Amino acid sequence: MKKTCSPPESKPTDAGLADTVACDSDICFIDGKEGRLVYRGYDALELAEKSSFEEVAYLLWYGCLPRETEFNAFLDGLRASMALPTETVMILRMFPKTATPMEVIRTAVSSLGHWDPDSGNTGLSASLRKAQRLTLRIPLLIAAHQRLREGLEPIQPIPGHGIAYNFLYTLQGKAPDPLVEQAFDTALILHADHELNASTFAARVTAATLSDIYSSVTSAIGALKGPLHGGANMEVMQLIEEIGRPELAEKIILEKLANKIKIPGFGHRVYRCEDPRVNMIRELVRSLSSAMGDSNNFAITQEIERVVLEQTKVFPNVDLYTASLYSAMGLPPELFTPIFAISRTVGWTSHIMEQWGNNRLIRPRAEYIGPTDLHYVSIEERSR
Repeated sequence: MKKTCSPPESKPTDAGLADTVACDSDICFIDGKEGRLVYRGYDALELAEKSSFEEVAYLLWYGCLPRETEFNAFLDGLRASMALPTETVMILRMFPKTATPMEVIRTAVSSLGHWDPDSGNTGLSASLRKAQRLTLRIPLLIAAHQRLREGLEPIQPIPGHGIAYNFLYTLQGKAPDPLVEQAFDTALILHADHELNASTFAARVTAATLSDIYSSVTSAIGALKGPLHGGANMEVMQLIEEIGRPELAEKIILEKLANKIKIPGFGHRVYRCEDPRVNMIRELVRSLSSAMGDSNNFAITQEIERVVLEQTKVFPNVDLYTASLYSAMGLPPELFTPIFAISRTVGWTSHIMEQWGNNRLIRPRAEYIGPTDLHYVSIEERSR
């Protein structure tokens, strides 16, 4: 007679660790009720309006905004690291044409550790240098690989320019329009950190084992690659392309909602109101689309937002307008998720170093719901 497997009585758990506090941190605060995003005490929207991505990187890494002399020295150090190792470019040439950009940067970032002079040094100063190198080189990796995919040769960054400028320059082979450069820098600031999102938590879990910073960032990239995390803005772009014209948006969105198809770019695990980054990104798209003379994607996005809000009352998140923003910049959709990694590397590395500052192995428990009293039966008896 077959034995019935009855699970033990279980206690309720928070699926996906929703609302579970996993650590103390002074890097980033999300106020989900009021709709605020704060970096080290500063409102992220104010930083995006008045600061630069490099200054925000300093803030997240060092815990304060720099004085002028400190910032100039910091920028000098950054510029010294703004180049890809020759060996890394050789690796980029070896990837098959079918490899996606996210697959490529996942592998290439891991390989960067082999040629880092601080590779075996786990001290704070060395970790800061590695964080800076990763933040500078990931944009160059993405741009170099994209050019190789298009049959073009990688080009070197221009010293004296920032991360936003040099990513656009090394990708497109020309000096970016100042309006595009500023919009991209703003987007980088708004994506620099977002508390314990999936990729950041993955980075901290790996760091907590006292693994190296390259392994930790590679773990984060692996988590970011998933469509439920970093891939949403690319899905929004696919939806915009499917709709094609603003006047078709309502019919298509209503059909999808009726068929219970999730509309990308809406809802958030933490925010109970509109994502505070949305309005600033929305206005960037409005002005950039107008300046570029093509507002079709922006108009489609507005229609998507209107219909979804009317039908579901679910608020948009940052991915909704990021898609049309990057499209207005002339960036290919397959790079939307890798671009996420350009900005978030600053947050990942800040959390990695914070984890090491007061480290304890992250080892949660699972609520077991399977049987506990089964006994072994030989395969002959099981086969009868």
